[in-house]
Amino acid sequence: MNMTLEDVRGLADAIRTEMAKAIVGQDEVVDHLLIALMAGGHVLLEGPPGVAKTFLAQCFAQALGLDYGRIQFTPDLLPGDILGSNLFNFQTSQFTLTRGPVFCELLLADEINRTPPKTQAALLEAMQERRVTLDGQSHPLPDHFLVVATQNPIESHGVYPLPEAQLDRFLFKLVVAYPDAAEEAAIVTRFGQRAGPQRPDEFGIAAVTDTSGLSAAMNAVRGVTLAPEVVDYIVRLVRATRDNADLSSGASPRAAVLLANAARARAALAGRDYVLPDDVKALANAVLRHRLLLSPAAEIEGREVEALVAGLIEQTEAPK
Repeated sequence: MNMTLEDVRGLADAIRTEMAKAIVGQDEVVDHLLIALMAGGHVLLEGPPGVAKTFLAQCFAQALGLDYGRIQFTPDLLPGDILGSNLFNFQTSQFTLTRGPVFCELLLADEINRTPPKTQAALLEAMQERRVTLDGQSHPLPDHFLVVATQNPIESHGVYPLPEAQLDRFLFKLVVAYPDAAEEAAIVTRFGQRAGPQRPDEFGIAAVTDTSGLSAAMNAVRGVTLAPEVVDYIVRLVRATRDNADLSSGASPRAAVLLANAARARAALAGRDYVLPDDVKALANAVLRHRLLLSPAAEIEGREVEALVAGLIEQTEAPK
C-alpha cells in the first residue's frame, strides 16, 4: 500500500475529525500526538487531574484502530505487572509466558509518576527497542508500539520524579492545561448530562485506518527531505543547550535525532515533502523541555525551561 503526502494529510484530518466528536479543544495536543505517531515517538502528557488526559489517549487509540492497553501506575506496582512473567505449568512441565499489558500497540501508562523509579524503568527497553526481555528471552512488540504516559505535576503529593533516562525516551512532553471559559462551557454542555464513565465508542468515534495504513503513512514521512542546512540548525540548537549557564544538563544527541524526525512528520502532515526551520522551532519546546535541567542559580531566580528554550531559538540563527 502506497500513500502520498496528500493522503497523509487527509488521514490526519480524518483522525482529528473523529477525536473532535468527544474531545473539546486540545487541538495542539492532538496535533503533537499525530506527529509523534508518524515519527515513531512516545508522548508524556502532564497536567492536573480532570483535564481528560486519559480520555484523550483512549479516543486516539479508538480513532486509529489500535490494540489498546492500560496500566494504572501505583506505588506497589511491580515490573512483572507491566511486562508479564514466565509461569511454570505443572501439567506440561514447561514454563508458559504470561504477557503483561505492555504487549499492545498503544499503551496508556496512567499516572506514571505514581510508581517508584525501579518500576518505571521496566518500560525502558520496550520504549527504546520495542521488545521485552523476560528470563533472557526477547519478545518483540508491535512495530507501531506507542506509549502515551500521563502524570500529575511534580508539585502534587505522592509522586516520584521520572529518571532522566526515562524522560529521554519520550519524544514529547506536552502540558495539558485547563480549558478556557468557552471550552469549559462546551465540555459541561457535552458531558454534563451523561452519567457514569465516558467511553470513546459512545461518541461514535470510528477507526479511520489500520496497521497497514499507518505503515504506509510512516513510509511516506520517511521520504520527506531534511536539507543539510536544516540538520545543521537542529544540531546547533541542541548543542546550545549544553553551553547555557542557566542549564546544568543539556539535551543529548538522541534529542537532535528525535527533533529531526518530528520535524519531518510535521512537514508531512502539512503536505510538504521538505522540512522548514519553522517546523523545528514549533516542536523544539515539546522535544526539549523534559530533557533540560536548570542550574541551582536559575532555579533560585525562578527561571523556567520553556523561557530558556524560547531564548535559544531566538539566539540560534536559522537558515534562510
